[in-house]
Amino acid sequence: MINDALLKAVEDGLGKGAWRLRFADDVEARFEADTQRQRSRQMVVSGLISAVIYCLFLINDYSFRPDTFTSALTLRVAVMLPFGLPILWLVYRGVSPALRETLMASTVIVATVISCMIFASSTAPYSYLDVFSFGLILLVGNIVYSLRFSYAVCSSAISVLIILTFVLPYEPMPAEAKRLAIFTLMAVAVFSLAANYRFERSERTAYLHVLKEKLRAGYYLKDNKKLTRMSVTDSLTTLANRRQFDTVFPVRWQEAADKGLCLGLMVIDIDHFKAYNDYYGHPQGDVCLRRVAKAMQANSRDTDLVVRFGGEEFVVLMVNATPDALEPAAERIRRSVEGLQIPNPGASAESVVTVSIGVAVLWPGVGLAPTELLSQADAALYEAKRQGRNRIWVANSEDSLSGDNANGGLGISAQ
Repeated sequence: MINDALLKAVEDGLGKGAWRLRFADDVEARFEADTQRQRSRQMVVSGLISAVIYCLFLINDYSFRPDTFTSALTLRVAVMLPFGLPILWLVYRGVSPALRETLMASTVIVATVISCMIFASSTAPYSYLDVFSFGLILLVGNIVYSLRFSYAVCSSAISVLIILTFVLPYEPMPAEAKRLAIFTLMAVAVFSLAANYRFERSERTAYLHVLKEKLRAGYYLKDNKKLTRMSVTDSLTTLANRRQFDTVFPVRWQEAADKGLCLGLMVIDIDHFKAYNDYYGHPQGDVCLRRVAKAMQANSRDTDLVVRFGGEEFVVLMVNATPDALEPAAERIRRSVEGLQIPNPGASAESVVTVSIGVAVLWPGVGLAPTELLSQADAALYEAKRQGRNRIWVANSEDSLSGDNANGGLGISAQ
C-alpha cells in the first residue's frame, strides 16, 4: 500500500536524521516489525553459542581454582543456564522489541555478576587473571548479540560498575594488574560500543534504502496499473475499448471452443446520431453517449464484455449465450436506451435516441474464425438499419424484432 507520509519520513531519515538510531514512530514500528523475526532468531543462536562457551570456562575454573570448582560449577550450570535458557525461549517465541532487548541485556549483566562471584570466591594464585577475560562478556552483548545501542550502553555501563565493585577491593590482585585490567576493560567497552553503533546505523540505513525502493515501486506499480487500465478503457464511457475487445475476443472464442459452448455477439449502433450531434453539438453528444453506455452496461450480465467499438457503435460479447437467451438480452438493451427518452429533434420533431442491434451466435468449430462471428453480427446490424432502425436483427434468422409498431411494443417483420 502506498503511503506518502511514510515515504516522506523515510526520506527524512536518510537525510537530516541519518546519524540517529531511531526513526519516526511509523517507520520505527515498521522497522521492528520487518526485522523482529530474523533478529530474534539471530539472538537465540548467538545466546546458545555464548552459553556453551560460558560453560566451557569451567575448564579454566578447574585449572586455576580447584578449591572453589564446585561453587563455580553451581553458578555456571545451576544458576546461569536456568536463568538464560528460558529467556532465549521467550525471545524465540516472540516478545516486544523493548522486552527482547531488555531480556538479552539482562543475560549479559547476570553473566558478569556470576563471573565476578567466581573470581572473588578464590584466592588461588593467578585467579585474578580472569578479570582480563571479562571483556568477552561485553563483546557478547555489544557485538555478538548486537543489542540496540541504547541497551548496549546501559548493559556495558552496569557490567563495568559490577566488575569494578568486585575487582577494586580484591587484595590478591596487584594494583598494577588492576589498572591494566580496568583500562583494558574500558577500552573493550568503548571499542565494542563504537562497533555496535556502526552496525546498527548501517542496518537502519540499509533498511531505509530498501523501504524507500519498495515504496517507490508501489508508486510505479500503481502508475502502471493506471496506464494499463487507461489503455483498455474508453475514457468517455468507461466501457472497454476496441483494444480490450481485440485482446479478449480470441481468448473467449478459444475458451468456448474448448468447453463446447456457443459465443454470442451484439453489434449496436445509435440511430441518427450524426443528426443528434449536428443539432446539439459534440459536448451534448458526449453526454448522450455516456447515458447510452450506462444503460447498456446496466442491462448486461456481469460476465458480458460491453465495448465502445468506435464513435456511436458498441458491441456486447456474451459467453455461453444461446440464441433463445441472446434475443431477450438484446431487447432489454434496446428498450433501456429507448426508455431514456432522450429527444433527437435532429432526426424528427418527435424522435428519441434509439439503437439498432445486430445479433449473431456461433459454436466455435474447426474452420471458423472469430472474425466470422463479428462479420455476421455486423451484417445483421446493417439489415436492422435497412429495415427501419430501432430494432434487433438476428443473423441467419427469418424474423427481426422491432420497437416501432403502433403500440410501442415488439413487432415482427419479415426479412
